[in-house]
Amino acid sequence: MLPIFLRSVHTRRILWRMRQSQLFTKTRREAPSDEFAKNAQLLIRAGYIHKELAGVYDFLPLGLRVLDKVIGIIREEMNAIGGEEVLLSTLQNPDVWKKSGRWDDASVDVWFKTHLKNGGELGLGNTHEEALTALMTEHIASYKDLPRYVYQFQNKFRNETRAKSGVMRAREFIMKDLYSFSRDAAQHTEFYEKAASAYEKIFSRVGIGDKTYRTFASGGSFSKYSHEYQTVCEAGEDTIYIDEAKRLAVNKEVYDDQGVYAAIGIDKSGLKEAKAIEVGNIFTLGTRFSETLGLSYKDAEGKSTPVFMGSYGIGPGRLVGTVVELMADGKGLVWPESVAPFSYHLVSLGRDGDEISKTADVLYDDLIKANVDVLYDDRDARAGEKFAESDLLGIPKRIVVGKDTTAGEFEVVNRATGTVAKKSREEILAPARGGSASGGK
Repeated sequence: MLPIFLRSVHTRRILWRMRQSQLFTKTRREAPSDEFAKNAQLLIRAGYIHKELAGVYDFLPLGLRVLDKVIGIIREEMNAIGGEEVLLSTLQNPDVWKKSGRWDDASVDVWFKTHLKNGGELGLGNTHEEALTALMTEHIASYKDLPRYVYQFQNKFRNETRAKSGVMRAREFIMKDLYSFSRDAAQHTEFYEKAASAYEKIFSRVGIGDKTYRTFASGGSFSKYSHEYQTVCEAGEDTIYIDEAKRLAVNKEVYDDQGVYAAIGIDKSGLKEAKAIEVGNIFTLGTRFSETLGLSYKDAEGKSTPVFMGSYGIGPGRLVGTVVELMADGKGLVWPESVAPFSYHLVSLGRDGDEISKTADVLYDDLIKANVDVLYDDRDARAGEKFAESDLLGIPKRIVVGKDTTAGEFEVVNRATGTVAKKSREEILAPARGGSASGGK
């Protein structure tokens, strides 16, 4: 039976049902010997991703399903604050980057560059401030054209010296980058806080909100400070200092800067140190790029004024890796419902054509009709092997159809807690009949 696809125009969420016997990806006992990050080890073993080389991964059907759900959540929250989605080219014209001073490797040391056959250089985009600012010079002329909030999901390329954190620090990855174009600092600040609130909703929806903190960090070449969103995790590469009561933190890079504590109103002496993963960031760009690249508008009095800009980034793949690092256990992956590839893993312990397999087939059909995401393990394999693979895959609920299954009642195992409940067919289907079971908004 072929997979069935349904696509929502608003969220672009794909509802997918699949027989495991037809799923081309396979689980494996061991991860590659040169892979040290837990997230990549488990995602490879479970058949979610394939490693091409250090820092470069393919997303296979299960992994792509998770990535699509994460992207869907981000897209919903960006649209909710007025974001307009575009897709810019990966190939970058050096001219605009030379104007901003960021084409030279001495300024940006992660460029991948290539040459055209007829001469001249191109870059593979590592970010898109320059490209979008140049584009907006053709679309913004008056104060009536502002504000604008433009975002994309697009492959970025960064020539990282070390790619040692699995999908959390890759050389090729998808980035959601949003850029705001405002009349002035006040209008920018209003949107900046809306974006910050949207980020908090995103992290909550993917299951890491309680461990994620808005964190003051260096603004680099853009501003004195920026905000990162840091998720507490031992696998993190950053050190942060947390004010639990205010749910704020400071990055180690600004820990000794006394000005940061006055700016955010927290007491340095009471902070808790922790390792953390940066899962998002927001920057005030000001007029640096607009002045350099000629992006200005005429105000109500006809005066030419540079556009005030901001930048807001989240890596969906990094979120996937962070969820794995935080939630996986000794048996394998553990997905929250919102981003799991399927809501249910239906496991038949029967053989082809027997009563157990027929009962499982009927339940599978019922789940499909109820619009439930379900992976159906219809393979001829031992029960122990199926259960071990089910644990490795990490789908939130496992429905077991075996010889002990009574008429219309099934064993449902919660992957996260290990608890087992007996549920009737109607109880299993009831949530779906009341609304989508795919973890959407």
